[in-house]
Amino acid sequence: MKSHNHLNIFLLLALFVAGCKVSKDVLKPADATPAAYRGSIVSDTSSIASIPVKDFISAPDVQKLIDTAIAKNYDLQLAVKNIEASELLFRQSKLGNLPTLNLQVTANSNRPSDNSLNGLTSSQFLGTKHIEDYNANVGLSWEADIWGKIKSQKQAALASYLQTAEVRKAVQTRLIANVAQGYYQLLMMDAQMAIAKKNLALNDSTLRIIHMQFDAGQITSLAIQQAEAQQLVAAQLIPQLEQNISIQENALKILTGAIPGPVERSSSLDQTKVPEYLSAGLPSAMVSRRPDVRAAELSLDVANARVGVAKASMYPSLSITASGGLNSFKASNWFNVPASLFGVVAGGITQPVFQRKQLKTQFELAQIEREKVVIQFRQSVLTAVGEVSDELVKLEKLKTQYDISQQRVNTLQKAVKNANLLFRNGMATYLEVITAQSNSLQSELELAAIKTARLNASIELYRSLGGGI
Repeated sequence: MKSHNHLNIFLLLALFVAGCKVSKDVLKPADATPAAYRGSIVSDTSSIASIPVKDFISAPDVQKLIDTAIAKNYDLQLAVKNIEASELLFRQSKLGNLPTLNLQVTANSNRPSDNSLNGLTSSQFLGTKHIEDYNANVGLSWEADIWGKIKSQKQAALASYLQTAEVRKAVQTRLIANVAQGYYQLLMMDAQMAIAKKNLALNDSTLRIIHMQFDAGQITSLAIQQAEAQQLVAAQLIPQLEQNISIQENALKILTGAIPGPVERSSSLDQTKVPEYLSAGLPSAMVSRRPDVRAAELSLDVANARVGVAKASMYPSLSITASGGLNSFKASNWFNVPASLFGVVAGGITQPVFQRKQLKTQFELAQIEREKVVIQFRQSVLTAVGEVSDELVKLEKLKTQYDISQQRVNTLQKAVKNANLLFRNGMATYLEVITAQSNSLQSELELAAIKTARLNASIELYRSLGGGI
């Protein structure tokens, strides 16, 4: 008998040791990130992502919009609700290994057939045709987590909870970037509106001079028509920009959770400075900080845990049940203690037999899903590195474009002044004046657009590095 007991203990210990880890976790791929971004020189390992939002975006109007958006944006509120739901599931999973405790109170009366064995027995020995049973008991059941199935479920719930938190951070970083970029778009439209109105006034002055020369018989009506056409080009820009400004203001208001309406602006595009030096740091730091990449990494933890659950389901489960309480055939003796006391303890091992193929298939599917998650994680890292590299290239090339465009604007503004002066003195034609004004208008509009693109690229680089959390 003792040898059998020792054998059983040995088998249980062997099962426990073997079941401590039934599946091997897949670690985060170590070679998922490059050593540096394309075109960047790693002279400074620090990243602008570590700079607080209020320090990186110092404009008071933008800060006010961002604060309002974080507090009232509906997408962000939905993300917070998802976190709350995931937190509840995580708290529930922490109770997975606790025993189940049930309280039951029953009373029943049974009238067996007089020709049945129960009827004859009760009539002969109990002197009654009714069999009554009164029961009050507490039942307890508990499954031993030998193979780590419950532990894996807890790990999956924890990773899912952390994942929703990272999703909220990703929504927040994107929201901050959208608000700042939307505000810069408004400043660009304001600048273009001022350029269009200035050019319209200049065209009015030119058109008056052309009318005077026409009245003097120096030019034909064709000059007036072409000058008026050029004036209408500048005039047409004004309602178009007014429309775009209103739409952009409405979009910003919706981002901040407010009714569409005007957006306060106390600064101009000329007063807004583009950061000259923006350090991207190391790609490995971006991976550990960027929310969407962190969410993809946590997906690997969830997949690992689900493989563990699927593997553990193929092994025997050990369950222990116990119940105890009061039982009596008469209501008058129901609570007669200790005579009515009873207790039952049982233990059992359940091994799936006919479902093993199904469980094995589920395990293999979980492994394939885990491999897919690894691929998705690598893809998320690759996408993130590509976004950072794109913004670094944009910042570099837009700086060159801006310098060239600035020189072009300066040259064309001088050309407009010289053309008007020569035209008044009869040394230039009206076509030269119109051409100079048209070129100057387009170059100034392009300069405002390029500066806005530089501001947006700096914000997008900040976001793509994980800034704004």
